[in-house]
Order: sequence, then structure tokens, then C-alpha cells
Amino acid sequence: MIQTAGIGSLALLVGMFLTKKLDFLRRFCVPSPVSGGIIFSLLSLMLYGWFHIEVSFDGALKDVFMLAFFTCVGFQSDLKVLKQGGKLLLIMLALLVVIIALQNLLPLGIARLLGIDPLVGLAAGSASMTGGHGTAAGFAGIFEEMGLQGAATIGMAAATFGLVAGSLIGGPLAERLVRTKLTREEVFSQEGAKSDDTLSANRSSQVPANTQGLQQYAKAIYSILLVMGGGTLISWLLAKTGVTFPTYFGSLILAAIARNVIGFVKYKEDGKWVKAEQLLDIEHIIGVGNFCLYMFLGMAMVSLKLWELQSLALPLVVILVCQAVIMALFAYFAAFPLLGRNYDAAVLCAGMCGFGLGATPNAMANMSAVCYKYRHTVKPFLIVPIIGAMFADLINTGMITFFLNILK
Repeated sequence: MIQTAGIGSLALLVGMFLTKKLDFLRRFCVPSPVSGGIIFSLLSLMLYGWFHIEVSFDGALKDVFMLAFFTCVGFQSDLKVLKQGGKLLLIMLALLVVIIALQNLLPLGIARLLGIDPLVGLAAGSASMTGGHGTAAGFAGIFEEMGLQGAATIGMAAATFGLVAGSLIGGPLAERLVRTKLTREEVFSQEGAKSDDTLSANRSSQVPANTQGLQQYAKAIYSILLVMGGGTLISWLLAKTGVTFPTYFGSLILAAIARNVIGFVKYKEDGKWVKAEQLLDIEHIIGVGNFCLYMFLGMAMVSLKLWELQSLALPLVVILVCQAVIMALFAYFAAFPLLGRNYDAAVLCAGMCGFGLGATPNAMANMSAVCYKYRHTVKPFLIVPIIGAMFADLINTGMITFFLNILK
């Protein structure tokens, strides 16, 4: 268990070094666990292929980090932010539901046509597309329990493809929308735009501060552990229903409930009524969540058995290429008109391709590239992080769980 954590940490350090040195890794927003972990999984592949040595890893700590990460995701689900995004945020949420449904229905249909296990399609569906590496690894255990050998490898391979595809598609798609669907006046109109400084402030507000004291991080960790403990009881009760849920679902839901209930509670301090939500230091919870995600992914990546992809290489490529094409067509022909057929809509479509196939950082990078060429606009940079951080995983988990139980 400790050796696995050590090797996962080494993969993270290697990935951080590679990301610092190689520009294309930064350009595509490839996480350091992926860039570093793939080296170790390739070494395992060589040991297996050349010397018939299979390296096994202990996943106990990996599962703990996974549970902690999704608990942190639950803490970020503040329903009050729906008011901030307004109508555009609600439309994006509706589009997200449609995207996730398509990302599961499409590969299930392809899997049936190709005569392969439908679980392969589901592993390459929204779990690895919208969900990315974290959700793909989180559901791998359930897929394997249902009989899909190498589910983690399939999910990680699909998520890595999506990460690159999302970055490659988003910018060019928005560029075409701007050039073919909008006039110069619509593109360069300053209505709703703000200065670069304001945009930078909005971006930085999404990144947890790292200058706070140990006590604040300790409080965040205690809150996470408390909800993780209660969440395991909820997961145990859910398991009694006979419906398949991911192991982290109880903690995810309990954290979301706690975050929103505590927002209505007040207490007296120094003679004044203070909102209890201040007791939850969300910035530091996000910071702890990011650490747990990277440790989880580092251990998951070094544990990959790439040789298990051999028999599924062609079907998986077909599924993933179709996923990328459908995402681009959906953004171009459906999302752009529904989002308002304006410059903000074009920028949002670039972001949609980023988080729909990869992750929120990809979405931010896509939108930044478009805004750098034309002009800055604020709304997309407010809406996309809210969608990616607060709602995508919740909606995705529910949708995947629904499809899993259909296949049972």
C-alpha cells in the first residue's frame, strides 16, 4: 500500500517536471499524473511484454484519496450560484445533461453494432469524456465487478484521448462560429465585456489560495473526513436497495447537502449573527481536493495494464472518434443557437468542447485562446467553472448510475 503511494507520488513529480519542460503538455492542459503516470504504465507494459512480469499495485490508499476528492466535489455544489449565472447557466446545465446522455447512448449503440461488451462503451462514455480521468478511475471498480476486465485502462485511455481532442476541437470550432455566424460588430461589441484585470480576477477566484495557515487546512481536512465517515453509511444504505452506486456517491451527496443546509444556519459571535457557511473554508477544501485527486490519479495511472487494450484497440478508437465528432456537431448546430448565437455563445462552445471531452482547465484554455484573438468577455469565465466544479460530476454520476443499472 505504501509502496504504491510512493510510486504514485514519484509519477506526479515526474509529471510536474515534464509539464514544466514540454510546451505541448501545458498547451493541452495535460495533468501531471497523466504525463508522469503513462511513463510508469509503459514500463509495466515493457516488463510484461518482454519478460512476462506483471507488476501489481495495492489500491487501498487510492480508494481513500478518491473518496476524499469526490467529497470535496460535493462541498463545492452551492445551489445559490444558480442565481449568479441566470438563464445562460440554466441553458448550459440543460445542454450538459443532453451531452452526458449522448455520450453514453452513442458508445452503447456502437458497442452493440460491433458485437463487443456494452460495458466497454460505457467505460468510454461520459465517465471518461465529461468525467475525465477522475470519474473514469472512480467507476473502474464497478465496471470490473460487472465483468469488464481492464476497465481502468480503458477509462484512462479514453479520458486521455478526450483531453487532447477537447483542446484540439474547441478553439477551431469557436473560430469557425465567429467567422461564419457573427458579424464584425457582434464580435467586437463591448457590451458585457470587462477589462483584462477584471477577467484575471474572475479566473484567480477559481483557484484556491495557498498562503493560508496550517490550521485552516486542518479544519478543511476534518470537515472532509467527517463527511466521508457519514457518507459511507449512506453508501451502505444505498447498497441495500440493490441499485448499483459508486462507492463515493454517499459522501458526494452528503457533502452537497451539508454545504447547502449550512448556508441557512446562523450563529451568534461577539453579539452579532454570523452565517454558519463561513465555518466551511471552501477554498481550502478545494485545495485538499486537488491534492487528493492528483494522488488518486497518480496511483491509478501507474496501475494501468496497457496490454489489456490490445483486443479492444479498434472498437475503442471507433467509439472515441465518434464521441469527438458528436461533441463538435452538438456544439456547432445545437449549443450555439440555444446559447444566443452571439460572441459569448461561441466562446462557451469552445469551453463546452473542453469540459465535454476533457476537463475544466481545457475549457478555460480553449476560451482564453479565443478571447486572446478577438476580445475578452466575462460571462463564459464565470459559467464554465461553476458547471465544471459544481454540477458536472453530480449530474454525470447520476446518469452513469442510471445506465449501469439498465445493463445489470
